Amino acid sequence: MSTEAALALLSDRPLVVLTGAGLSTDSGIPDYRGPGSRPRTPMTYQEFVATDAARRRYWARSHLGWAVMGRAEPNRGHRALAALDPELLITQNVDGLHEAAGSRRVVALHGRIADVVCLDCRRTSSREALQHRMAEVNRGWLERHADAVVNPDGDVELDETADFVVPGCADCGGPLKPDVVFFGENVPAPRVARCYEAVDRLAEEDGALLVAGSSLTVMSGLRFVKRAARLGVPVVVVNRGATRGDALASVTVEVGCSEFLLTLAGRRLSPSAAR
Repeated sequence: MSTEAALALLSDRPLVVLTGAGLSTDSGIPDYRGPGSRPRTPMTYQEFVATDAARRRYWARSHLGWAVMGRAEPNRGHRALAALDPELLITQNVDGLHEAAGSRRVVALHGRIADVVCLDCRRTSSREALQHRMAEVNRGWLERHADAVVNPDGDVELDETADFVVPGCADCGGPLKPDVVFFGENVPAPRVARCYEAVDRLAEEDGALLVAGSSLTVMSGLRFVKRAARLGVPVVVVNRGATRGDALASVTVEVGCSEFLLTLAGRRLSPSAAR
C-alpha cells in the first residue's frame, strides 16, 4: 500500500514503535534477513554455555565484529525516532543506537552488545574494556582477520578460532557472556510486560503500532503485533521485503526506514525538530 496511507494513519496518534535490524543498515550494520542477506545460524545459548571451545569461537568472532559495531553511529532514522519520542520504543537491536541518538523511552528487548555479564558472579562490565583485554592477549588478531565479514549481531564469518585466548571475569575469573538474549534464551519477563502495557494503552488512547525494519521472523517482536491486532490497534509495517506480520497490518510499506521516519517526523513535528 502507499506511503501516504501509512503517514495519514500515523500523523496524529499516540505511537509505540518496534524496530529491527533494517533500521541500522544505514549505520553500516548489515541486516539479518533483508534482501541479499545470506543465510546464517547464530550460536544458541545452549551452545555458548556448553563448552569453552564454543565460547572461544564466539568471542574470537565477536572481537573482530566489535571493530565495526563499536564504531557505528546513529543514522537519520534513529534521530527521527528520537525527535518523534514515541510512547515507547521497543527495539530488537542490540547496537544501542537508539539510546545514542537520544531516544528516552527505550526497551532493548534483546539487551545491549556494549555490556558483558559474568555467568558465575553476574557482575556486569563494559564490552569496550573487554575488547582492550582481548586485544592485549591476542596481539595481531584484528590485523590478521581484517577482511572478515561482519554480521548484524557483531559476529563475523570465521572458522579458525582455536588459538584465541578469552579472558575471564576481572572479579572472579568466571566465563563472560555478552549481556544480550541469545537464541534459545527468553526475553526477561519485565521487559515483555512493559511492552505489552504500552501496546494495551494504545487501544485505550486510539494509538497505533509502527514496525520499522523488522521481518518479524521471531516471536519476541511478532507477539506485540499480534497483541495490537487482537486489541484493534492499527499496525503499520515499514520494511523492505515481506514480514510475518503483514497479514495483521493495517498498512504495509516497502521503503527505507530512514526515508519514511524522516517524512513522518516532518508531518508530526516542526521541520527543525525532525532534523
